[in-house]
Amino acid sequence: MTAAVRLARVSAEPLDVAAHLAAVADPAMGAVTAFVGSVRDADPDAAGPVVALEYTAHPDAEAVLRRLAEGAGDGVLIAVSHRSGRLGVGEPAVVIAVASAHRAAAFAACRALIESIKADLPVWKRQVEADGTTAWKGLGG
Repeated sequence: MTAAVRLARVSAEPLDVAAHLAAVADPAMGAVTAFVGSVRDADPDAAGPVVALEYTAHPDAEAVLRRLAEGAGDGVLIAVSHRSGRLGVGEPAVVIAVASAHRAAAFAACRALIESIKADLPVWKRQVEADGTTAWKGLGG
């Protein structure tokens, strides 16, 4: 059995956490976990404040995201989205909601999915600092 993916999207539109939670709502599921990864204003490698991240997605990124979600766990429901485009500090870049009958499976699937997204999703980010300096982050693994 694989995960039932109710939503897997890469989009330039703002992400709606409530919509992800609603997508995995099911009376047979007793546990729901969520992960929201947001743009922060600092990075250890940055010389100054970070003001934005610019995400560029490969045309196949959404199909890859669906495959990653399907492999995240057994017997779970998943809704996941990743942003593309320019995001300011505080904006969600990735949202994951996972429902399962019991909490352990929901936590495990949520953790597995964010780790596989970070490792395998063909979406790249460029960090923008307050002084205009930019740097590509996470290239090459």
